[in-house]
Amino acid sequence: MQPVIKIQNLNHYFGKHLLRKQVLFDINLTMQPGEIVILTGPSGSGKTTLLTLVAGLRSIQEGSAKVLDCELYRASDKQLLRLRRQIGYIFQRHNLVPFLTASQNVQMSLNLHHNLSKRELDKRAELILDVVHLMHRINYYPEQLSEGQKQRVAIARALVSQPRVVLADEPTASLDKNSGRDVVELMQQLAKNQGCAILLVTHDNRILDIADRIIHMEDGCLY
Repeated sequence: MQPVIKIQNLNHYFGKHLLRKQVLFDINLTMQPGEIVILTGPSGSGKTTLLTLVAGLRSIQEGSAKVLDCELYRASDKQLLRLRRQIGYIFQRHNLVPFLTASQNVQMSLNLHHNLSKRELDKRAELILDVVHLMHRINYYPEQLSEGQKQRVAIARALVSQPRVVLADEPTASLDKNSGRDVVELMQQLAKNQGCAILLVTHDNRILDIADRIIHMEDGCLY
């Protein structure tokens, strides 16, 4: 089976010249379709940096990172754009557009992938917002939502297009126990039914049971 993610000898640095500091050291990681991998480790250990590199949001400096058969090292803007359309990214902060409703924020993701009618966009947004228990807030703007509700909208936005890869940075941090469980079970369904690979950064011990593997990062190294 062809790996969905294959990272080899990846190193990354912040700063330049005398201020240059290495933050990732010789990272090697392979993930298969449908696999859920949880990445743990202390704050500042490099977990979010690794996620953003896999997502193509930062440039690969040294080593190789192949995602969905796209080599990210020296990838063109066109290649990166095509790749990002197949990735659902859940940020640590929700990153919602303040002047769009919950439904419209979710539909932004669908607009990247499909030529869908307004009716179909509305329907798909409603279905996924219902799953994360936000049907009663579907026409609310971010400023009218709690932090936990904003995060659930962001999760719905990442999952609505049924991506082939999901990269999630602390997705349950602002959610209560029941909401967090609903979200990770939705991710499990996506992994099982769609063959989606999920790389999830978390400090939440309540959701470790969904993982096929748990790996640990400390001081920029994987263990």
